Amino acid sequence: MTPYANRPVPKRRPAMPPLRPLLAALAAMLALTGTALPVAAAGGPQAALGVANLERGVKAAYLFKFLGYVEFASGADPAAPLVVGVMGADDVAAEVTRLTTGRTVNGRPIVVRTLRDGDPSTGLHMLFLGAATERPVQALRGAAQNGVLTVTEDENGLQQGAIINFRLVEDRIRFEVSLPAAERSNLKLSSRLLSVAYHVQKGN
Repeated sequence: MTPYANRPVPKRRPAMPPLRPLLAALAAMLALTGTALPVAAAGGPQAALGVANLERGVKAAYLFKFLGYVEFASGADPAAPLVVGVMGADDVAAEVTRLTTGRTVNGRPIVVRTLRDGDPSTGLHMLFLGAATERPVQALRGAAQNGVLTVTEDENGLQQGAIINFRLVEDRIRFEVSLPAAERSNLKLSSRLLSVAYHVQKGN
């Protein structure tokens, strides 16, 4: 027996999606938000941003756009900031912060909070749970009770209770929507948002 026989077999990382579809998706989303595609990315698929950074950029752009297609419960101040919480994905939080700085949605500024597992969702309008979130089900339950728009990036995100979930479909980042989950959070989603979703879950 060799001295390496008892060593655990390292886990294989999931294959990253090809760069070209992500680059195209990022360009499309940033065009909608009025943000220019970074010069490094525009130079071609060999640019220094890398696949991971582009994927992060696409998701951040989607999160920004989602805010404009949801009717949140009326608050005391209609001009109060929309608060976006990000858990288990500090890189996404940084990108959403960069993308939304100086911008508004329906006249409301955007504030981004980086959360840790176990932090409450009170005061949030949107909660994004990244892949590193340790207890997503608990976080989703708490967010539903507080009327928060929840977004995940897990294969079973909708089954766990998320309203919107990112999926990789044919090498492109798409999203699916659960109408029952939105109803449980007393949120109304725009028909325009539903029309571009990859999949819409209706009823039970």
